Amino acid sequence: ADICFTTTTMPKMLVNIQLHSKSISYTGCLTQIWFALAFLGLENGILVTMAYDRFVAICHPLRYNVIMNPKLCWLLVLLSFLISVLDALLHTLMALRLSFCTNLEIPHFFCELAHILKLACSDILINNILVYLVTGLLGVVPLSGIIFSYTQIVSSVLKIPSAGGKYKAFSICVSHLIVVSLFYGTGFGVYLSSTGTHSSRKSAVASVMYTVVT
Repeated sequence: ADICFTTTTMPKMLVNIQLHSKSISYTGCLTQIWFALAFLGLENGILVTMAYDRFVAICHPLRYNVIMNPKLCWLLVLLSFLISVLDALLHTLMALRLSFCTNLEIPHFFCELAHILKLACSDILINNILVYLVTGLLGVVPLSGIIFSYTQIVSSVLKIPSAGGKYKAFSICVSHLIVVSLFYGTGFGVYLSSTGTHSSRKSAVASVMYTVVT
């Protein structure tokens, strides 16, 4: 999902650099928004699924194969995919109802929804409300699930008597924790740079970290 998310923005940016042209069509911009939101939501869902996987592996090791069976794994991935696709479709359709002036300059290196809404000539109140609601539902709720999972994991690991056992348990979670920290940390930075009074340059740098590094 993270590789797909990167490919929604990087190829166009590299083409723009090569051709010294920064133009993008209206249809291309909306398409980029849809794919970016879809893969972003999918990655978010997969991170939650991985957190649950580690929670079961450490807190319920004897029942791991029973709980995390292939059917459940596929179901969780499919659910993440459907939610992300519907979320992206909803935002894109809501953006279609907006009117824009011709030859607009997007102060960004790709068509990010927050920046596109700021350029609309029509009322964006409904769009903003939708963004805040979805951010709360599909952002805060999964993050809370991840935090809860790791709270239980830490509690279980601390009960392991041997230092080797604790090290082995924590080593299972390190890579996932790094990705989660980068994903939500840079995402929060992008959100602040989009809603605050930061310069477009700082906002673009934050988004590069979000779309490329993570």
